[in-house]
Amino acid sequence: MSALIPCIVAGGAGTRLWPVSREAMPKPFMRLADGRSLLQKTLERVAGLDDVAQLLTVINRELLFRTLDDYRALNQKHLGLDFLLEPMGRNTAPAIAAAALHVVCHYGEDAQLLVLPADHLIRDQAAFVAAIGRARALADAGWLVTFGIQPDHAETGYGYIQQGEVLEGGYRVASFVEKPDLATAEAYLAGGKHLWNAGMFCFRADVLLRELREHAPQVVEGVEKCLALSAPAQGKQGVQCELDAESFAEVTDISIDYALMERSAKVAVVPCDLGWSDIGSWQALRELTPADANGNQINGEVILHNVHGCYIDSPKRLVGAVGVRDLVVVDTPDALLIADAHCTQDVKFVAQELKKRGHDAYRLHRTVTRPWGTYTVLEEGSRFKIKRIMVRPGESLSLQMHHHRSEHWIVVSGMARVVNGERDFLLNTNESTFIPAGHQHRLVNPGVIDLVMIEVQSGEYLGEDDIVRFNDIYGRVPASEKSN
Repeated sequence: MSALIPCIVAGGAGTRLWPVSREAMPKPFMRLADGRSLLQKTLERVAGLDDVAQLLTVINRELLFRTLDDYRALNQKHLGLDFLLEPMGRNTAPAIAAAALHVVCHYGEDAQLLVLPADHLIRDQAAFVAAIGRARALADAGWLVTFGIQPDHAETGYGYIQQGEVLEGGYRVASFVEKPDLATAEAYLAGGKHLWNAGMFCFRADVLLRELREHAPQVVEGVEKCLALSAPAQGKQGVQCELDAESFAEVTDISIDYALMERSAKVAVVPCDLGWSDIGSWQALRELTPADANGNQINGEVILHNVHGCYIDSPKRLVGAVGVRDLVVVDTPDALLIADAHCTQDVKFVAQELKKRGHDAYRLHRTVTRPWGTYTVLEEGSRFKIKRIMVRPGESLSLQMHHHRSEHWIVVSGMARVVNGERDFLLNTNESTFIPAGHQHRLVNPGVIDLVMIEVQSGEYLGEDDIVRFNDIYGRVPASEKSN
């Protein structure tokens, strides 16, 4: 059988899981009860397959370093890592087309592409492996294979796949069905011929491209143009290709279902029962947690009195609740969600309104991940901002300058190498330096432990876009980067 290249696609902001999932730290990076992210669980799932030596990930450019951090912790088999870095999301059809073109170029036309969302949970690895085996056989026979989850209840939040002609290892797809109303979903459940659409796929790269050229040629042509203008770089673990922003923005924004799966006559489905969840809402997430005698699921320190059917997630702050029922309460350092437990699908409207207002809570957490470490905004006012900055060993911020703010750095743990104007020197714990506005400066951790420092900013403008980069080891472009 031809080579198998798993492709993890990480897109979307997961707005139904706000305030934990945000644009700059979306759902794939959410930690579950065992401390691992959904992205890490997807990597583990892939690593459990036979004959996988290379993993392809399609992800937003700004999330590359966060993804590498998650992979580094669990990549025990030292899988090769290829990346296609999107400048912006254009839906799944362009992402998968780019993946297929990449695979054909680097691994051959007959290579099989296994497309997996980065933010789904699958609890039965053995069933997953068996389903992949059936899908690969169908893919080798020229089918575009999707995976259908055996429904266990009438669900109105998922798309459905209708099974048609019996095939060896699966069924021909008779039709794809949009999210139904409750009565229709109940009829599907009773009829036994409809499956939930899991958004996972397996196909030969050349077959996918041939079908796309027939049914959605504008997608393939747009992506080919983009790749021709994009410069791949070969690293130690694999290829990284940052997609050209201007041409990628012109590619048709369309899902793979609409662009191809609903149009092609060569689509098959493998029914499977994987312990699957797309964790698409707080209600779906709470179903993974055992409830107490009153139907409550709790994460954190709480005091409850006469509370029933509630989900309370507050890992860092004490919560007292009295006389309430059927609520979802999610507390983060800078935002609090309170929702009726039956309306968790509507949390997206809060996130959408924040985005419309340009509010930081749509995009960022108070703690922000950067290639070199993290920063946390501790307090801010009209002319000052206080941050906790953590720089990992051997990492470095860019050589930069600010027009409108000065900075005072105080080292609280570790050692810092500092460039401040013409000076280049070391700072030990409890030492500090002042950086006037207009001075070039850089912060480096030369040690073997995390560098932790407090940064006090002061000035007439403290926005993260007041930055001019002169040199950066992470290849960030000064004009396009909006933060440290």
